[in-house]
Amino acid sequence: MTRNARPSIGAIAFFAIAFALSAYFTFAAVQGDYGLFRRVEIQAEAEELRLELGRLQAQTAEMENLTHRLSDDYLDLDLLDEQARSVLGLVRADEIVIH
Repeated sequence: MTRNARPSIGAIAFFAIAFALSAYFTFAAVQGDYGLFRRVEIQAEAEELRLELGRLQAQTAEMENLTHRLSDDYLDLDLLDEQARSVLGLVRADEIVIH
């Protein structure tokens, strides 16, 4: 009785399915919606958003400072003069306007 040295069809099918599943899960782990590449993209986007948040917080602090300087509690006459000139187009009598 000689036994055939060829693997059976069941073993080939098992290894083919196992290989296909491992290839699929490896691809999903690297390229999928929750994969490594997506994680790097999200981290870069998060860092960009942190920088933008810092810029917006600085801009908000500057606007709050200007608002406070124009409030009833604290009136900055230089800022009031600047705003009146800018918004209303006011000019002093002793100034010359050049366009």
